[in-house]
Amino acid sequence: MPDFDLYRPSEEHDMLRDAVRSLAEAKISPYAAAVDEEARFPREALQALTANELHAVHVPEEYGGAGADALSTVIVIEEVARVCASSSLIPAVNKLGSLPVILSGSEELKAKYLGPLAKGDAMFSYALSEPDAGSDAAGMKTKAVRDGEFWVLNGVKRWITNAGVSEFYTVMAVTDPTKRSKGISAFVVEKGDEGVSFGAPEKKLGIKGSPTREVYFDNVRIPADRMIGAEGTGFATAMKTLDHTRITIAAQALGIAQGALDYAKGYVKERKQFGKAIADFQGVQFMLADMAMKISAARALTYQAAAASERGDADLTYQGAAAKCFASDVAMEVTTDAVQLLGGYGYTRDYPVERMMRDAKITQIYEGTNQVQRIVMARNLP
Repeated sequence: MPDFDLYRPSEEHDMLRDAVRSLAEAKISPYAAAVDEEARFPREALQALTANELHAVHVPEEYGGAGADALSTVIVIEEVARVCASSSLIPAVNKLGSLPVILSGSEELKAKYLGPLAKGDAMFSYALSEPDAGSDAAGMKTKAVRDGEFWVLNGVKRWITNAGVSEFYTVMAVTDPTKRSKGISAFVVEKGDEGVSFGAPEKKLGIKGSPTREVYFDNVRIPADRMIGAEGTGFATAMKTLDHTRITIAAQALGIAQGALDYAKGYVKERKQFGKAIADFQGVQFMLADMAMKISAARALTYQAAAASERGDADLTYQGAAAKCFASDVAMEVTTDAVQLLGGYGYTRDYPVERMMRDAKITQIYEGTNQVQRIVMARNLP
């Protein structure tokens, strides 16, 4: 007999979705507008997620985590993003920052840094981009020089999500300038290390509740055992990490889009023009149908990529890039249409869809622009 559950999440995944949605609507959604308006970190969301062990579900059980699979992580991020994109960056960036340690770190490094993350005592950020090294990450200038049993870091990282809030940072730095990408190594740097400082928060279009800041390293001296993996393997680890975590950006985009569609559906049933609900007009119905269709396609691609991430499929690089690219493009289209469906009201901050539209834009940019995703896909066609 065929397995008719083949293309649907398990019952456990459905239960997780219900639990996260209930939590998000009760404990995160009420603060989303204020978090955006005040451009402040969503402490309420962090507290709610941590209390329910949803802040870093990807951490393996042996380090005190939930040991959740990649699809579970996607569902958590999706459901949080449905009500507040800024808050969804708590579980998303905790995975991004810590995955290099999980993939390439020593057992000692894993035990030291994954335990506090799992407990909710610390957050983890990822420091790859620089002022002159964005899409060309291999062109970074931050350097690490060996000094006995230590490495000394100097340089600047830019666009670092949750910088200043996170306690731990995975930092890529050049250890051999003659080898380009093969001369880059990865390190764990702590917020409290002497010589670490932060720039002012960026003034952004969206995700205003998640601080984005420069991180400065001024003769930051760290023990040699804080290197993640072998010397010269940092760039490879960084790219391998992105294969997995681009799927979390797809999940964020998917959640934003779903939140916009859900709100627009409710609005058009209530809003009356020409003597009837605007939901009764075929032009509106077709817009909603297209929005829902695109979201369904994005969800299928994202969940397929999450399954590939969990299995470690050979075509994961392609699948992660495809999911991130498609879902983020869909999020931009759907949120723009949601604003249109609300008309003048959609353009005001009294309604959430304009926030969702602003939040959606970054999903087309970070963890590799969608132009870069198309390059990645073209080079890794299955």
